[in-house]
Amino acid sequence: MSLFSVMNVAGSALAAQTLRLNTTASNLANANSASSSLDTTYRARQPVFAPMLDGLSEGGDEAGVGVQVTGVIESQAPLQRDYEPGNPLADAEGYVFKPNVNVVEEMANMISASRSYQTNVEIMDASKQMLTRTLALGQQ
Repeated sequence: MSLFSVMNVAGSALAAQTLRLNTTASNLANANSASSSLDTTYRARQPVFAPMLDGLSEGGDEAGVGVQVTGVIESQAPLQRDYEPGNPLADAEGYVFKPNVNVVEEMANMISASRSYQTNVEIMDASKQMLTRTLALGQQ
């Protein structure tokens, strides 16, 4: 695998982790929002990743050339239903619907995505240094 390929793989991973961080931020921002119906209540979202494959490697397996986002899915976990008869968004029975966002899981997801992003930045930086040193060899 060439160093340029390494940069492409790390670049696709950076794009994927950026989407993951943005999705997590959106989930956290809406964690305490309220709604008067099930249909309009925010539902937690998660990106779905898949490998990008290109041809066969030396061992006969398909070689990975990056990661792609295949979509963003909504959680099917049940929504929270709180009894708040004084809330202006309460339905006829006095219930308010709240998102199915688990703040602890989202914070763990954010830390994981942030570390993955940082690792891929370091991979790109190491690749750049190797390419620069390779070019410097030709100058001597």
